[in-house]
Amino acid sequence: MTKILGLISQKGGVGKSTLARAIACEAQKAELGVKIADFDLQQGTFTKWHQRRLQADLNEVGSVEMFKSVRAALEAADGFDLLIMDGEGRASEKTLEITKVADLVIIPCGVSNDDTEPTCDLAKALVDKGIPRKKIVVTLSRVGSDASANRAREDIEARGFMVVDGYIPEKTSYSDAQYVGKSILETRHQSVNDKSQSFIDTLIEIILKV
Repeated sequence: MTKILGLISQKGGVGKSTLARAIACEAQKAELGVKIADFDLQQGTFTKWHQRRLQADLNEVGSVEMFKSVRAALEAADGFDLLIMDGEGRASEKTLEITKVADLVIIPCGVSNDDTEPTCDLAKALVDKGIPRKKIVVTLSRVGSDASANRAREDIEARGFMVVDGYIPEKTSYSDAQYVGKSILETRHQSVNDKSQSFIDTLIEIILKV
């Protein structure tokens, strides 16, 4: 049976597609059949990144396709081990559709109040719509320090939502890597790769358990 992972956000710039790319690369490395549904029809963020990846002669990360409807994505994922739904960079009706069918919902979040508040508002709105709280997890990204990560974690957990252990730090090397079709696990600096590897490993373990 295909596991369905939904990545959503209330706003852009919180590392949603960055996280989706890293998960796809790691899942592919684990020899899982991966289907990625890019719902950002205006930007095509994931799709364009994958095109850059192929042009750079890097390994594919599965079957990447843009979709307008959740139903079409589900039909196209038949036979795959993992379907990653990379939602729009804003909350919409499609956001709710994704969360209804997903086995796990990930909401990437920055560490400022401008990030944590809308993230928690979105998570609460989903719960109010009937989405089980237990299948919603928040991840921290673009983190500058342990102190800022701890502050954001405490804020989110105080509102009743789970935050995955670890975080993705803010690194220029990450944006440089993605510019040429690589993931944050594939920069030129091993020490930088290691900072996100343990976090992605933890996330993959959570995904495989749902």
